[in-house]
Amino acid sequence: QVQLVESGGGLVQPGGSLRLSCEVSGFTIGYSVIGWFRQAPGKEREGVSCISSKRGSTYYADSVKDRFTLSRDNAKNTVYLQMNGLKPEDTAIYYCAASSFDYGLGLCDLAQYNYWGQGTQVTVSS
Repeated sequence: QVQLVESGGGLVQPGGSLRLSCEVSGFTIGYSVIGWFRQAPGKEREGVSCISSKRGSTYYADSVKDRFTLSRDNAKNTVYLQMNGLKPEDTAIYYCAASSFDYGLGLCDLAQYNYWGQGTQVTVSS
């Protein structure tokens, strides 16, 4: 059984930092396509940062480049999203997702992913 469990969300002031974690079980992240997504109320879910070992590439949305960093600890089977310089527009529920198969779609295309976590709330407000 594949499970993805996010943690690390919370309430922070603008300019603050958070590190989100996604602990994966039943799935080896080193062999997968992995992504972080977010969804604000009334808006579509969007890709934030995604990585593929097969493609040897990492994607960051323009809105988070130079502020967010995706990383992996393969020994812990955990993926992280370090978020610095947070802005109010970063407020959303953040989800991690994974797939063992590369469908050849955009790296952060929602259709690329089969397994999803429950989400963790990030709120950026003064």
